[in-house]
Amino acid sequence: MKNESVRRILIVDDEEELAEIIAEMLEGCGYQTDTAASMSSAYELLGGKAYQLILLDIGLPDGTGFEICEQLRQSSHVPVIFASARKTEDDRINSFDIGGDDFLQKPYSMKELLSRVNALMRRAYGDEGGQELGFGSVRIDPKSRTVTKAGKAVPMAQREFDLLCCLCRSKNAAVSKEKLLSEVWGAFSEVEPSTLTVHIRWLREKLEDDPADPKFIKTVWRLGYMLEDRS
Repeated sequence: MKNESVRRILIVDDEEELAEIIAEMLEGCGYQTDTAASMSSAYELLGGKAYQLILLDIGLPDGTGFEICEQLRQSSHVPVIFASARKTEDDRINSFDIGGDDFLQKPYSMKELLSRVNALMRRAYGDEGGQELGFGSVRIDPKSRTVTKAGKAVPMAQREFDLLCCLCRSKNAAVSKEKLLSEVWGAFSEVEPSTLTVHIRWLREKLEDDPADPKFIKTVWRLGYMLEDRS
């Protein structure tokens, strides 16, 4: 599998042994994983990290995967794969109606799960892992998580790099503050919008020739930010 850009997957399943087996398999294929055995622990993780995909069981000891997905869809478009032993057509239909992207019937093979994960990652994020991003004289390598400007390395903290990539993926389109906070800090993060403002300022100071009059990282009034590059 070619998964050159490390992506985080959250596995929410009260069958803890199964969750660990899945995590081990996915990590062996280059993904980073966290596991949660309940709705409350899933919310805690989602409040502190951003994930690129969520594998979500329906039946949980303190709620349902449906509830988590409904909450997610209020602020996030992160891909969701439902995995459940439930067999009714209504459950499958409901999983898609509330915003799920795929549905796996338990028991399933690890090979099928990996295939579904890879396919959904490709649909959601393309081949970014092997594709250099950039604007102006700035080059971004998602594989090594490095940034250069005019050929010189620019040090980047994790959040700065993730924020920069998020803006680059939507180049020349406005991205709302809510989406940036969700994708970089986590869907249920309680990070204040001022934190985003500070990180945008840091990116401008590192990448713009004149941070006070940015050419690329623009503020979109009352909405958010845009990485503009019309060249």
